[in-house]
Amino acid sequence: MQTTSEYYCAYCGEPNLTFVDFSAGGQQSYVEDCQVCCNPNILYVRIDEDTLDIEIDSEPEA
Repeated sequence: MQTTSEYYCAYCGEPNLTFVDFSAGGQQSYVEDCQVCCNPNILYVRIDEDTLDIEIDSEPEA
């Protein structure tokens, strides 16, 4: 199952949408470029198994 979720770019602060793949597990991390400024963000995704709520933190890729 896939859904979209929003995160804020660690560089420019603009909101972005990303696809979250539930089959990849409850804790995920991957790099995705900002749709506005094109800088790479490391996304840390956590999915609550009971409620399926998604929480995403982003940080700049070093």
